[in-house]
Amino acid sequence: MPGYGIPKGRKGLLPWKWAEQRLKKSHNYWITTAGPDGSPHTMVVWGMWIDGGFYFSTGKGSRKARNLAQNPRCVVSTERADEAVIVEGEAGLTKDSPAIKFFSQYEKKYKWDMSQMQDEPIYRVTPRKAFGLYEKKFQASATRWKFPSR
Repeated sequence: MPGYGIPKGRKGLLPWKWAEQRLKKSHNYWITTAGPDGSPHTMVVWGMWIDGGFYFSTGKGSRKARNLAQNPRCVVSTERADEAVIVEGEAGLTKDSPAIKFFSQYEKKYKWDMSQMQDEPIYRVTPRKAFGLYEKKFQASATRWKFPSR
């Protein structure tokens, strides 16, 4: 991270487990998509980190859904800036399954009945790159992770 005074080397870097804990515990997430003209659109969503991916649902006609249909690249961030995790990835449509249990896990986490939303799309954001920023130890711990393309 040129210009931030961060030392070279791996000493003090955050483990991926640190990032996954925050991705699982976050209540609100920020998602940024790009419109057809490239303009950014950021919105708060509820979702869950399950088996290495971020899952969320949105209305079929929402701006997020329309943007992702044109360009699946997006950014998902946790709610806390002092222990931030930012994931750059690609969103793809998926379906609920016994392995994922999206609707039941969602209802448990948010205490909100999803029965009326079962026809809305579910997206899985597959990470390509992620960043971890821990404010108290920023200069020694700012971390970037890269993921292989699938």
